[in-house]
Amino acid sequence: MSDHAHNESHGNHPYHMVEPSHWPIVGSFGGLLMAVGLVIAMHPGSLGAELQPLFESIGYWTVAPGFILGIITMIGWWRDVIDEATVQKMHTKVVQISLRYGMMLFIISEVMFFAAWFWAFFGAALFPTDAIGSVWPPEGVKVFDPFSLPLLNTLILLTSGFTVTWAHHDIREGNMSHAAKMLGWTVVLGLIFTSLQVFEYAHAPFGFRDGIYSSTFFMATGFHGFHVIVGTVFLAVCWWRATKGHFTSEHHFGFEAAAWYWHFVDVVWLFLFSFVYVWSSLV
Repeated sequence: MSDHAHNESHGNHPYHMVEPSHWPIVGSFGGLLMAVGLVIAMHPGSLGAELQPLFESIGYWTVAPGFILGIITMIGWWRDVIDEATVQKMHTKVVQISLRYGMMLFIISEVMFFAAWFWAFFGAALFPTDAIGSVWPPEGVKVFDPFSLPLLNTLILLTSGFTVTWAHHDIREGNMSHAAKMLGWTVVLGLIFTSLQVFEYAHAPFGFRDGIYSSTFFMATGFHGFHVIVGTVFLAVCWWRATKGHFTSEHHFGFEAAAWYWHFVDVVWLFLFSFVYVWSSLV
């Protein structure tokens, strides 16, 4: 196709005609390798008794190839998307509408994901079985004091929500230097939250396999912690982009998506703090 024909087919409308990319198949292959690696790590003898000693010695390092390929995919794919937005100027106002809808649908799917863990928690808490003594928390379980480290983490996360909102206001006003500072503080607060969560886990009075309370506690707060890490990386990339001048007051959806995700993480934590920590300590 000639350059003139290419321009005629892509320049007469505001939509983005996505170019063929190798990243979807590379990412899919990385996901497959991770899944196979997890199966082998959990069941070392699945590929034969003669290989079992080898896989037992490797342990969960069998996941490493797929994990590394996934990281490479994310870096490469996101680099291409940033190039489409900032260099090729493909993300027009019409395209941004579809991006916003896509991000909203993604967050809705995340809401459903956490709804499953809350369902498990409330199912066990509101209808405790004879197996756990018909009480909640189960007999012998010592829960965390919600008004110590969990409360501190709540204040840290709420503060980070304030700083990311301030950064959004700065970007809309064109004050990019201060927006970058606020994004930097948000990233620091996210790292502090994660560090304190790791500290809390290390000093937990119960283990993951110690019953229904500990299992629901670690699954719900653990997946939230994972989302905090993802959101922190997301915002760190936005901080880097802000320092490079990628955002304008009219075009900054990449930041908006990160901010929406971070506020979602904030709201989930408020539910976790209110019920998993506070309510469980009072009943």
